[in-house]
Amino acid sequence: MKKALVVFSGGQDSSTCLVWAMRKFDAVEAITFDYDQRHRVEIVCAKKIAKIKKIKHTVIDARFLHDMTKNALTRKNVKIEWKNALPSTFVPGRNLMFLSLAGIIAYQKGIQNIVAGVCQTDFSGYPDCRDAFIQSLQKTLNLAMEYDFTMHTPLMFLTKKETVELMRDFGEIDLLRHTHTCYYGKRPACGACPACELRLKGFREAGIADPLPYEKV
Repeated sequence: MKKALVVFSGGQDSSTCLVWAMRKFDAVEAITFDYDQRHRVEIVCAKKIAKIKKIKHTVIDARFLHDMTKNALTRKNVKIEWKNALPSTFVPGRNLMFLSLAGIIAYQKGIQNIVAGVCQTDFSGYPDCRDAFIQSLQKTLNLAMEYDFTMHTPLMFLTKKETVELMRDFGEIDLLRHTHTCYYGKRPACGACPACELRLKGFREAGIADPLPYEKV
């Protein structure tokens, strides 16, 4: 039986990856990380989607990351903006930690496939969303645990438009109404932060209505 563990934030990309994994593997589990994030409503969304899809879902306490870092996703008093080469929403080490922890959990469960929604095409400048990082980490995890992990990143080279179209092709566009994207943690979503703008741009270019409600668009 081919099993997979999906790193699942409850957002558009990870939800697309969850649906993708359910079509590719015989058994799928999902993990969500609670790092006391500014937009922690995404955890509620992740739980709801996992329940809808009848997927075993675990929330992992990773609040140490909040204590270690100061940025716009871990501190409400930090302005969401571009700062030098990186946006202020960059959480240093987040994907490194989350994917490493996913490897530890997968190893214990006898799971070799780890699925993540990182994307190099629309990566907003985050260095830990690049394919080179994923390939490097896969090798590191394999060496560290003497285990044959495969890191799957089905959205790596897709634009947001293509990600929306993928969910359309899966017949799962309506599932995206339960996802969360807004950096401010607003529901309805603000429609103006960089994450909302990128999401809306993808739907607009795909010619598909976003089922998620917004304050303004």
